[in-house]
Formats: sequence, structure tokens, C-alpha cells
Amino acid sequence: MTDKTHIPAVEGLFTMDPSEPRLIGTRCRGCGTYFFPAEQTLCRNPACDQTDFEEVALSRTGKVWSYTSASYKPPAPFVAKDPFEPFAIAAVELETEGITILGQVADGIGVDALATGMPMELVLRELYQDDEHVYFTWNWKPVAAGATHE
Repeated sequence: MTDKTHIPAVEGLFTMDPSEPRLIGTRCRGCGTYFFPAEQTLCRNPACDQTDFEEVALSRTGKVWSYTSASYKPPAPFVAKDPFEPFAIAAVELETEGITILGQVADGIGVDALATGMPMELVLRELYQDDEHVYFTWNWKPVAAGATHE
């Protein structure tokens, strides 16, 4: 067991609840449009000119809209395994909000295991450690058959 503090690698993008992590977004109070990452200035909906937003915990489940393989090592600040191993990226449409969020797929799940329409859930993954902290990020993971979430 480690005495290191568990923290997000990037503050403000997601909650650290290991059993039910959530992405942190905003909803425009004027038109109801959801945003991720959180919007704080002007609504990006072209039919709306509001500047009033509320922070919301977004759905943690959705369905694969599209996916691909990252066969190259992304630049810093991304922390890749050494040696670099290709990984899958999925665009997941959130069930409630109807927005599509692009993100890395959990370790060990390649593009051959993905399909459009496949149910996915948000999970936390250790990204790296230093002397004091364990840094986490979020990933998409296929929902186990018969599992229910939300």
C-alpha cells in the first residue's frame, strides 16, 4: 500500500471517485448545451449568446461513435510507457448529454475489441508517480455484458 496522495494529472477535468468517476463539464443556463472541458466564457452554441454556466458532473456512460489506434507517441505533457505501445482512442457519445467525448481506451483494449455503438464507461487509470503523488487520468472502457451503470 502506498502513502502517496492520489491526484488527477490535470486538475478540474474529472472526479477522483474510483468506483464512479465523472467528467466535469458545464451546462449553459440559457440554452442547456453541455460542454467538456468546462466552458466559462461564452456559449459555443451559435444560436445562444449566454455567459451563464453551471458546473455539472457528466454521464459516465455512453456509446462508441468512432474509434482509432494511436500508433505514435504523443508529445509532452502526455506520459507514455517506455517503450511506447500503441493504444486505442474512442469518441464516446454520452447518453444523457448527447455530446461526444474523445479519450484513450483502457489498457489492454485495442481497436480490434471495439465497435461503433458499443456501450462504454468512464474509469480511472494511474498515469504515473513521483515521490509524493500518484497521478491519475480517465479512460473509456467497454461495459461488461449485463452490467448496469449511471
